[in-house]
Amino acid sequence: MSESSPSGKKEGIPHWDELDHSVVADCRIFDVVSKRFRHPARETESDFYVIRTRDWVNIVPITADYRMILVNQFRFGIKRNSWEIPGGVMESGEDPIAAGLRELREETGYTAAKATLLGSIRPNPAIQSNTCHIALAEKVEKTAELDWDEHEEIETKAFPIEEVYAMAQRGEIFHSLVLNALLLFYPAWQKIQARKRD
Repeated sequence: MSESSPSGKKEGIPHWDELDHSVVADCRIFDVVSKRFRHPARETESDFYVIRTRDWVNIVPITADYRMILVNQFRFGIKRNSWEIPGGVMESGEDPIAAGLRELREETGYTAAKATLLGSIRPNPAIQSNTCHIALAEKVEKTAELDWDEHEEIETKAFPIEEVYAMAQRGEIFHSLVLNALLLFYPAWQKIQARKRD
């Protein structure tokens, strides 16, 4: 809702009204939806396209000796490999923490007794409707067998946390959701560093 200024006039950007929508493409893991919106003041109308997909989860896995587990895999959008944290699509109604631990186990074989939610972000609000949840799992251990999806082929490596942030600074980690996760994890990393100094 727009807030009023001291003069009594409403300020801020108004929300457009959705008039109609229809699915124009079913692409297996997402739908492309055409949505018609009307501006509430100008009453102009236009069609916009939205990618409708399930929510995602990414998990920051930290070992007892303060290494972060990263996965390296081929990404079809950029036709090259990408160093990332584990993650994937959530099942309908699935809890973000449970989904993060599941993705961690399936992709890397690492497990943890519990995890905590660092935050939830919107991957691209201009054209996407979903949420990506970021979880943190500490003291992870390699205890399980891999359970990759049909098209997954993943290299797994444990990096010192300092090196992960250096990789991001050098542009070697470039996935925007992973960079978001590193930002959300940073306060926890500062606390870990303080504990290590004590």
